Amino acid sequence: MRILVTGGAGFVGSEYVRMLLSVPGSTHPDDPSVGPVAVTVLDKLTYSGNLQNLAAVRHDPRLRVVRGDICDTDLVNEVVARHDVIVHFAAETHVDRSVHDAQPFVTTNVVGSQTLLDAALRHGARRFVHVSTDEVYGSIDEGSWTEDTPLSPSSPYSASKAGSDLLALAYHRTHGLDVVVTRCSNNYGAYQFPEKIIPLFVTNLLDGGTVPLYGDGGNVRDWLHVHDHCVGIALVQEKGRAGEVYHLGGGTELTNWELTVRLLEACAVGPDRVVRVEDRKGHDRRYSLDTSKASSELGYAPRIDLERGLTQTVQWYRDNRSWWEPLKAGATP
Repeated sequence: MRILVTGGAGFVGSEYVRMLLSVPGSTHPDDPSVGPVAVTVLDKLTYSGNLQNLAAVRHDPRLRVVRGDICDTDLVNEVVARHDVIVHFAAETHVDRSVHDAQPFVTTNVVGSQTLLDAALRHGARRFVHVSTDEVYGSIDEGSWTEDTPLSPSSPYSASKAGSDLLALAYHRTHGLDVVVTRCSNNYGAYQFPEKIIPLFVTNLLDGGTVPLYGDGGNVRDWLHVHDHCVGIALVQEKGRAGEVYHLGGGTELTNWELTVRLLEACAVGPDRVVRVEDRKGHDRRYSLDTSKASSELGYAPRIDLERGLTQTVQWYRDNRSWWEPLKAGATP
């Protein structure tokens, strides 16, 4: 099986690539009978794409890395033509950046996805897995969203992802392209670029600094370890029904303040390190996914509980300053 992973040098995409190549000759770490796999990473290598994320598998003969833009029609056609499955992670993802400048989000997330979908259709791809986010639903005060909940995005980022989701599903309905969409809750783990809340807070605390907490800290998020997310995507890739959406959540909801307290404890510092800052524009109050569809149809279940996952994540950032210090030094707001 030949798998194209867009954004495969990013946080979640690189975890997926490392997972695919973790068992010789298998496409899923729990099912070595699936068959041989060859993986191509297509990544623009912008600020959040990093070849160091692939260091563990960089010399694996089954891996090929192509540096390029998913909006580059000629390149995308050339690359897609050689593959059976496209797993599409590549996206601009940081909400704060989208509030500052929405244009790159629309271009990459919508136009880039359309470019890939056209190529997949043209070259007869067997499956197109479109990786998305719970943020497309907006905010929910109580209960959880199902896959049939209408989309109501709040930020330019989530609006661009909602647009790409609908476009992907339209290619299935219009052209019969085998498309499956996943929507996940907040990811965390090793190799996450230090602009997101967990790596930002941890690295700030490890450096003796403070952490900026938006508003009253009462915004609620569900937390999903990146490896559990990638196992879920692999299940969708192998077993998901064409034209369907599947939710992949972690099952642990925390307010941002509760999360901050856990990170303070993990870094052995006190609440004096917390600085309250003005809330973000359009800041959704709560996200919550109903994952029963993925559970019943695919056997999806997260395995890494938040306590263990956070402990491992904090330790990884302690042990890997050489990875994140250069990124923070060169980061732009």
